[in-house]
Amino acid sequence: MKKFIPFAVAAAFTLGACATGGDSTHTAQDAESAIMAAEVESSRAAKLGNEWRDTGKILEEAQAAAKEGKYDDAVKLANKAKEQSSDAIAQAESQKNAGPHL
Repeated sequence: MKKFIPFAVAAAFTLGACATGGDSTHTAQDAESAIMAAEVESSRAAKLGNEWRDTGKILEEAQAAAKEGKYDDAVKLANKAKEQSSDAIAQAESQKNAGPHL
């Protein structure tokens, strides 16, 4: 019984995700806000000199998706770019004293 419960929970979440269908759940305002937040985070990473290679490309893709009315894709891409920027900031902070210690 104990092994069945996690499986049932996982199956319920999977079926729930499939049931949402392809309807757009995000609006133009959602996409604009997500893109703006990603741009702010990206500029913070750039100021630290540690912006990751693909972050700018992902932001451009998010902007293009928003212009095409694909708001769910735009939000997803903007969130990915923001997450990359946050990770880049954390990396820069954790490695600011890195170097050879002779």
